Amino acid sequence: VQLQASGGGLVQAGGSLRLACVTSGIEFDRYVMAWYRQGLGQERELVASIGPDFKTYYGSSLTGRFTISRDNGLNTLYPQMNSLKPEDTDVYYCRGTLVRSLTEVSDYWGQGTQVTVSS
Repeated sequence: VQLQASGGGLVQAGGSLRLACVTSGIEFDRYVMAWYRQGLGQERELVASIGPDFKTYYGSSLTGRFTISRDNGLNTLYPQMNSLKPEDTDVYYCRGTLVRSLTEVSDYWGQGTQVTVSS
């Protein structure tokens, strides 16, 4: 199983980035996929998730500036990040979760991609 996150980098405030999380080895279209962020010394924070039915949920950070999407044909998860601010600087992780039963849960994390927003 692999979740390969990419697309991070250095961007100026107000700019945009499109990350990608390419997966392999999972039944991607059955998984709830999500993006998290984590700062140094901080806990991972849910940014957004998208279900197999394409229903989305957004956390409190990057509200209105982060659009999560998925391409089941490419087994890939995306966010479009717009109007970036220096406080959006973090490592961004993708996660895939499938709950088959109360006792059988598949849960995988990608390796993270650094997003740095300069002022």
